[in-house]
Amino acid sequence: MAGLRVIGGKARGRHLRSVPGDTTRPITDRTKESLFNILGNDLVGSSFLDLFAGTGAVGIEALSRGAIFVRFLDLERKAVSTIRSNLESTGLSNTGGVESAEVLRMDAFIYLQSPPDRSFDYIYVAPPQYKELWKRALLLIDSNAGWLTDDAWVIAQIDPIEYVALPVQYLIEFDQRRYGSTLLVFYMKAES
Repeated sequence: MAGLRVIGGKARGRHLRSVPGDTTRPITDRTKESLFNILGNDLVGSSFLDLFAGTGAVGIEALSRGAIFVRFLDLERKAVSTIRSNLESTGLSNTGGVESAEVLRMDAFIYLQSPPDRSFDYIYVAPPQYKELWKRALLLIDSNAGWLTDDAWVIAQIDPIEYVALPVQYLIEFDQRRYGSTLLVFYMKAES
């Protein structure tokens, strides 16, 4: 597998460090490119939450392509260190003197149950596979919809065999895209 890299935007071509060990499963370039083609220009000026961020590759791609703020969340110390290193090497920690990236080391489930301190246009959920963590995260987001702007999207990255329709109240599943052994499931916030 080729090394991780930023594939579009102002940091295009910059290489990213992997998290030491085997606790993360980085997104493939093909999946990442497809995802960001779907998001397109709507990403410019947006806020993005990268849950279970791992290397930070998805949030860093969002910053490179015009998101104005990305919060990266991971519980693993090695992942947090890797994200910070990758932000530094890509020069995407702040834009125009304004902090555009925030890296938090904490449990995603505790975070999602907290009172929201801001709303996000996009929430990317890519937890460790086969533990039903994606379902738990989606249901928490659904029950605490203050994390979402009015036209927000939530995107789950899972193995296709993990997929089940979820009993959500404020989110509507509107698309799925499969890339080999990766399935992206897209949700949007229901109109109030």
